[in-house]
Amino acid sequence: MRDMLNDIEQGIHLSDPDPVRRAQIQMRAPLPKRFYSHAAVTRRDGGFAVELDGKPVRTPGRNLLALPTEAAAELVAAEFEAQKDVIDPVAMPVLRLVNTAIDGVASDPQAVLEDILRFASSDMLCYRADGPQGLVERQNRHWDKVLDWAQAAIGARLNLAEGVMHVEQPRESIAVLGAWLARRNDPFRLTSLHVMTSLTGSALLALAVEAAELDAENAWLAAHVDEDWQIEQWGQDAEAVARRSQRHRDFVAAVNLLDALAG
Repeated sequence: MRDMLNDIEQGIHLSDPDPVRRAQIQMRAPLPKRFYSHAAVTRRDGGFAVELDGKPVRTPGRNLLALPTEAAAELVAAEFEAQKDVIDPVAMPVLRLVNTAIDGVASDPQAVLEDILRFASSDMLCYRADGPQGLVERQNRHWDKVLDWAQAAIGARLNLAEGVMHVEQPRESIAVLGAWLARRNDPFRLTSLHVMTSLTGSALLALAVEAAELDAENAWLAAHVDEDWQIEQWGQDAEAVARRSQRHRDFVAAVNLLDALAG
């Protein structure tokens, strides 16, 4: 399931079973030209469908591209409107999330829920540095409040460890996290949470943002405490900056979709 999610989230249509071959096909494929004049949202079949010049959009799996709220559908329509001469899927992160939800997650939401739980069982926030002191204090400042919230709001008390040695988490804590996720099991919400979890390495950060306990930018900052510490010591290169910028864009898209699903 995770391989399938990664492929769809990255906009990779499964044109070949070999991932190397798929990548080669994608690199050679020219971007399609913009063929429509206007993107709009229309109520259809109890949801809100995205249309291009009055024709409904279909996912790569040929499913109708429709969302449960008008605000969420408007996010996708805005991405279509923002395209210029060509349609670049990389520049349409919400569309890729929605395609993932409809073509992938909807068929097996439980598998995605369990994948998020696997992240929670070895959540980044539980693994602390033993030094230098500045890094330890920074981790405590950004991470302790999220762990405190998880215990108070969800009932999930998680164990901490220094270094990278695995620490076993209480079964009861993972169980209550699973119950919390089970109440959020619609495909679009689960897809957003999965992407946020994958990008940050922390299910707790994703859940805290979804619960409005933490805003997107503070969650992103918390997810990069270690990386930012290393950058301050050693600097960074342009390629790393570009990768982080792309991942941040995808993270913000997931947060925006979550917000739009709420209303």
